[in-house]
Amino acid sequence: MGRELTPAELLVMGLLVERPLHGYDLDQVIATRGMREWTPIAFSSLYYLLRKLETDGLIAPVAGGSPRRRVYAPTSAGRQLTAEATRRALATLSPPHPPVLIGLANAPMLDPATTVDALHARSHAVTAELDRLTAHRDQQAAGAPPAVAALFDYALAMLDAEHGWIRRTIESLEAPDVQS
Repeated sequence: MGRELTPAELLVMGLLVERPLHGYDLDQVIATRGMREWTPIAFSSLYYLLRKLETDGLIAPVAGGSPRRRVYAPTSAGRQLTAEATRRALATLSPPHPPVLIGLANAPMLDPATTVDALHARSHAVTAELDRLTAHRDQQAAGAPPAVAALFDYALAMLDAEHGWIRRTIESLEAPDVQS
């Protein structure tokens, strides 16, 4: 087909491959699984995405649904494109662009104590997010597909790695040879 799926479209298509859904039900699955934590998809964009995917022939209404409450399922072309996009998403390394990297690049304009204080604040935020996501993962564990646990594990591993990076960065900034 030659068309690339956006991350939001790929998320919607993947959920529709799991089972046919109405827009509201789709939003409930996204909310319940905490998917807005790691993908830019808002409730207001779901119906737009569904119309776009239908127009492109990637999804179709399920027979027997009402015109006001359309339930969608992927077409064979939609399944094929989703499978290929999923394979690519898993295999391809994409560069992160977190704002912290810009802050770090600009950190020389701050005095070292201000940089260290900001990183301590980030460390506290990362700790709080680790606690929150761990609790959310534990709530989701029962009955969820194995990929759901893997999503949380990935996010937790990234936060844990960031926590270690922050600690090492603070230590290097506080080292006597850096301060003099």
